[in-house]
Amino acid sequence: MNFNITHQLDGQIDTLIVPIAGKEALDSALPILKAKADISTKLLCKDFSGQKGETQTVYNKDLRMILIGLGERPEFKTILKIFRQFSHKNRSKLSSQIAITFLFDNTLDPFGHSLEAIVNGLILGGYRIGKFKTDQAEVHPLLKDSSRVDILVEPEKNSVAKEATHRGKAVAETQVSIFDLVNAPSNKKTPSVLGEWALQSGLDHNYKVRVMDKAQIKKIGLEALLAVNRGSDSPAVFIVMEYDGTKDYDGKSKTIGLVGKGVTFDSGGLSLKPSANMHFMKSDMGGAAAVFGTVEVAAKLQLPIHVVGIVPATDNSIGSAAIKPSDVIDSYSGKTIEIIDTDAEGRLILADGIAYMLKKFDPDILIDLATLTGSTVRTFGYHAAGLFTNNDKLANQLNQVSEYTGERIWRLPIWDIYQDDMKSDVADIKNFSGKPIAGAITAAKFLQFFTEEHPNWAHLDIAGVAFCDSEFSSQKSSTAFGIRLLLEFIKSEIEKPITVS
Repeated sequence: MNFNITHQLDGQIDTLIVPIAGKEALDSALPILKAKADISTKLLCKDFSGQKGETQTVYNKDLRMILIGLGERPEFKTILKIFRQFSHKNRSKLSSQIAITFLFDNTLDPFGHSLEAIVNGLILGGYRIGKFKTDQAEVHPLLKDSSRVDILVEPEKNSVAKEATHRGKAVAETQVSIFDLVNAPSNKKTPSVLGEWALQSGLDHNYKVRVMDKAQIKKIGLEALLAVNRGSDSPAVFIVMEYDGTKDYDGKSKTIGLVGKGVTFDSGGLSLKPSANMHFMKSDMGGAAAVFGTVEVAAKLQLPIHVVGIVPATDNSIGSAAIKPSDVIDSYSGKTIEIIDTDAEGRLILADGIAYMLKKFDPDILIDLATLTGSTVRTFGYHAAGLFTNNDKLANQLNQVSEYTGERIWRLPIWDIYQDDMKSDVADIKNFSGKPIAGAITAAKFLQFFTEEHPNWAHLDIAGVAFCDSEFSSQKSSTAFGIRLLLEFIKSEIEKPITVS
């Protein structure tokens, strides 16, 4: 999708999209619409009022104008969703050359955020999930190499429009790549494939990537990762990505460490999962995907921040060498872990990832993400992720950006009393409380045990939101949850950083 910032409509373009933010915006646009299409504004107002999700098409001799209602004072997340739906539903009607005008409505504020949401939504709406189908569907007209989208703005908004368009496109293209990665079946997405994705991304966008193989993992002592990998024919990998955009930055820079769970398929191990929905466990690397996407976009946008992403990657399979309930395993931190449930494997590999991050990079802010517990899904359904943190300022900042992006989170407690549920008689900690209650909280307490009391740590349990039902697919599919949340958090850190404890 190629974007062109301009001030007047090209006579070759036959489709003009007109975003309208509610009745006030419609009233101001009516005289221009009447002049453009010679329509009855009285009749138009009976059919269309600019409310959220409304569409109305009007015609003149050479031009089709599609009015899209955004509702009164629309938020970023609302605009993005409306334009994604529009792009998805109208793929067979749209041509490959369209224009979007902001000359009719000056109420969209801030303008740059609104335009970014529109660009992002248009691209995401063109995504098709059937990558492995032999009969490939025709490419969305706006995603063809020859496609062109003219953005009509006043000359004084040129620079803002260019920046917003670039950002919306950069984020969306990475999200589409992440869709493909998470939606891929496990036989097409082994740990080594995740490593290859990261290496290629690093080459394409000029940041450092190191992928450690099983021999290197064993040499440095990532024992918890190795334990989960014992039952698998696919060797584990340990991926370290580092983007540093602070070289020419005058402000006070911080290191943000991101750790993502990279379980490419989770059978539950010997604590076998029920079969009914096990096929969805190809998505158990949603946390890794969020880390991949965030580091890539930070590099694409050349953000003035130092970001380190770590992904321990393995599947959790059944084999003669697989770990068993009652086993005691070692970890990179030196702490020992009693295995109560082999289906609580994600926290084991995250423990190694967190410990490695702390030892090698000493981040100012540490955030881990994982599709970790069914408890979170039972609590929030498919509408929010669980947030666990020991820092109120960090919680507030993450909550603010989540409301803006629409990737919602909700904080749950990590009181010390919950740590009692994780005590082991034979090891330093056990990996599962053994109780059918407070599962998301006790999982967070397990992870906190390996954070060395880091003062600015947050855990995001994204089990219900990384892969769920969608109008854009017939089954559950990837949402790329976390990428925009983390990017906006990074942006807030650049503009208004929290005080590091």
